Amino acid sequence: MHIQIISNLDQVSRSAWNALVQDNNPFVRHEFLAALEHHSCVSSQFGWLPRHIAVYEGDKLIGAMPLYEKYNSYGEFVFDHAWAEAYKRHQLRYYPKLVSAIPYTPASGQRLLAKSGQEAEIYPILLASALQLAETLEASGLHWLFPLAEEQDWLSQQQLFTRHDCQFHWRNFGYQSFDAFLDTFSSKKRKNVKQERRKVQEAGVELRILDGYTATATDWERFAFFYQHTFESKWGIPTLNEGFFKEVAANLPDQVILVMADKNGECIAGSLMFRSATRLYGRHWGCTEYFDSLHFEACYYQGIEYCIQHKLQVFEPGAQGEHKVPRGFIPTLTRSSHWLASPAFQQAVRQHTLYEQRSVADYMQSVYAHLPYREDFVAKHLKL
Repeated sequence: MHIQIISNLDQVSRSAWNALVQDNNPFVRHEFLAALEHHSCVSSQFGWLPRHIAVYEGDKLIGAMPLYEKYNSYGEFVFDHAWAEAYKRHQLRYYPKLVSAIPYTPASGQRLLAKSGQEAEIYPILLASALQLAETLEASGLHWLFPLAEEQDWLSQQQLFTRHDCQFHWRNFGYQSFDAFLDTFSSKKRKNVKQERRKVQEAGVELRILDGYTATATDWERFAFFYQHTFESKWGIPTLNEGFFKEVAANLPDQVILVMADKNGECIAGSLMFRSATRLYGRHWGCTEYFDSLHFEACYYQGIEYCIQHKLQVFEPGAQGEHKVPRGFIPTLTRSSHWLASPAFQQAVRQHTLYEQRSVADYMQSVYAHLPYREDFVAKHLKL
């Protein structure tokens, strides 16, 4: 058995890497991660340097960890700016750090890839290898963001810090149609959703639901423009680009869902989602013209309809956003694991994470009071 640190994912066999991916998660697949590298979406320019870990038994890949050497905290969605500031005040260096995550993607998925049945053997090897790399790079810490629940449970047992946060996910309770989904709402909330959908129709906006096969080069060029326009208008950094979108669509055509909105023959907005075997993930949105409720239609309602039609279990529409709650999305706990090299911060950070966990629990409890669902439905299906 031997370990390799990979700075270019093309060094690893695509089929060997993907054989370790569960649920056909699009973001953990070789095609997605490699496309980020091919189009410089992860690079020194953006402070993401690939440092993936590969575990081989002979010449067979049996374990892996997507891992990056980071020189900022951009695109992580588990915010540690207070930690970085504390290091700075004490004249300590916070960067580089090592982060196991999918860049710019706050979606749950594997961070400890292992051959089925060998997790108990491979997980400790991946952890030890990552810690050794952190020591070699003199990194301030090591962070696993949005791992699968079973991975997080294991990491929590390794004396790491655990952070909690909240996202809003939609769950499929066996709905046969969008109307059946709305029937679980209170009458007022149901009326509000129908009104929002009607506004888009009455505005004369037409929606096209595309995948990697049916979306044209022009569609991707237009969507890339929407994406860039959105980030620049909000003073953000547009790290993805047209080449990346086109490559992912070509290599994962069945897992890309592109919703394009047309008005009077002109494409004026777009929403990009990805799917696994059981989940839908909402990722990016952009527009050049504003229409009332179009964002909700393209990013949420079309996604819910897609989940119902294709019998997907969960819809993760991205980070934050209490506006998702009245549209049927439920507060959902997210967790991450963290290790810091400096012993001086151990006790303070541990206390901070415990306080944060209590605050998140209180927040989720308060949000539950505002769910749009009928009381009998909540009592039967939803428990905090």
